[in-house]
Amino acid sequence: MWCKTCNHETGKDICELCNKPTDSETPVEVYWCDKCSIPIIRAAGDIDKSVCPRCGESTTYLCADLRPVFPEERLLFGIVTGKPLAHINRSVWACDNRYYVNGKPITVTSATYEKHSSSVMRKQLNQYYEQNSYAQFDAIIERFVEANKKRLVEISDEAKRFVSKTAASYNKKEVVISFSGGKDSTVVADLVTRGLSDPSLVHIFGDTTLEFPMTIEYAERFRKDNPKVIFKVARNNEQDFYEVCNDIGPPARMLRWCCSMFKTGPITRTLNRLYGNKNILTFYGIRKCESVSRSRYNRIEDDVEAIKIQKQRVASPIFLWKDIDVWLYILAEGIDFNDAYRLGYDRVGCWCCPNNNLRAQFLSQIYMPEQFGRWRDFLIDFAKRIGKPDAEEYIDSGAWKARQGGNGVKAAADIKIRYTNCTTEDNAKVYQLNKPIDDTFIELFIPFGRVAPELGRKLIKEIIIVDVDTNVPILAVQPFTHEGYEYSIKVKTINVARHDDLRRMVGYQIKKYNACRKCLKCESLCSHRAISITSGEYRVNAERCKRCKMCVTAKYLEGGCLMEKYLKTKGD
Repeated sequence: MWCKTCNHETGKDICELCNKPTDSETPVEVYWCDKCSIPIIRAAGDIDKSVCPRCGESTTYLCADLRPVFPEERLLFGIVTGKPLAHINRSVWACDNRYYVNGKPITVTSATYEKHSSSVMRKQLNQYYEQNSYAQFDAIIERFVEANKKRLVEISDEAKRFVSKTAASYNKKEVVISFSGGKDSTVVADLVTRGLSDPSLVHIFGDTTLEFPMTIEYAERFRKDNPKVIFKVARNNEQDFYEVCNDIGPPARMLRWCCSMFKTGPITRTLNRLYGNKNILTFYGIRKCESVSRSRYNRIEDDVEAIKIQKQRVASPIFLWKDIDVWLYILAEGIDFNDAYRLGYDRVGCWCCPNNNLRAQFLSQIYMPEQFGRWRDFLIDFAKRIGKPDAEEYIDSGAWKARQGGNGVKAAADIKIRYTNCTTEDNAKVYQLNKPIDDTFIELFIPFGRVAPELGRKLIKEIIIVDVDTNVPILAVQPFTHEGYEYSIKVKTINVARHDDLRRMVGYQIKKYNACRKCLKCESLCSHRAISITSGEYRVNAERCKRCKMCVTAKYLEGGCLMEKYLKTKGD
């Protein structure tokens, strides 16, 4: 435990000096040993943190975090800076856009990447490939591991204790490891397997269909090397990424519809097939330092608003680890990992993610030229369609990543709820639909109560929805002919104290019917498995639905439908 007020380490929840709550996170710093030419990981409370534990020489503060630069990236770094093999016998590390060569910083800016041709880079990489040795790198890593073995023991033992304690109340068959193929989930998989002494735990690999080729290769190696692991692949085979992009626009930093459609949704389906209504424990590779949003998470999370997939408790064994801790564990334990990191990628989610930095984009031009070219061509075409005057500049500058809403996108019309007040009945509205009414439309009213067609007026095809507790009618729904509306429906709220609240939720369901893109968000949100996308249709199971109304509450689903966020335009 660490007291931020007194700036010292203590083993208590309340500081004995200032009587204030302590923090479980001890500040970590990276020092540099010139003699060993390696980084030393130091916690703020370490005694003699300015002395190298390997050679005893003095060390100096370097930075807050660091990652190793493998020979493949080291060669590219040398080519980019005009000295292809200059660093072959040097200790090279990196953090963000700054490289450290034998402890001395060299900044590589975005402009540095922009002035290099990817085809020239590929040619030079091939030219120097045979001379690019791992020998010196391996020796440096050996010294790095030796010098930081105390840190390794501390963090790995604590993580395994956390795993064991967290999983103590669960049957091991109800423990899941979320496996992305990245370095963090790789470490978590190893820690959980060791912590629970069970090599046959369930691993869920979310194949977004946008994975790096190296990620797929690594996942296959992992399965082969761990034959006892129950390895399940979650994939959305019903949607095509490019087709969806063409319809609603590409993902952007604030518009990442792809996560629900190609990751969270398919994983939810896989968990539902495996566990049904059982509550499970999932170990994730989430780390606090990765982003501002993740810094707000708890190490153990089960709050309905904090987790994307319901019916699970989420635990993060390496929540407080830094990048350098993760690499220390991987390199010390000799664990196989995704080869994309050797090339210089510092994250290996979707290769075309709008959150990827310019260096990742540069790497993809070099190592994935066909995929990159297709994606860039699509983005330029999209930019032209939405009226960008200089489409190539808009794309190449990365401005598309900041896109918000559905401006210029034809599909944006689908989220606009068009209605008129009924002139003959109070509390009734006539809504415009963009397709004919069918059974799936009526199912959208199940979250409000029991569908009771027997109570409606058959002559006008009226459907009544009754409150499940009181059996009192609360909604009357009927097809309606309205001038200017090709397809329309009249919905009347009855016997309720707050008509506006119920009408707002009805509007959400109308929006779903018009705008649903089968993003799978609602499937993931429903902890009762009442909502499903079946044969391309949004279905609600009346027997499973508990009328909790999460799917029609803005608190859990902004605007009632995820498409509201992605297709909303200025003025809406």
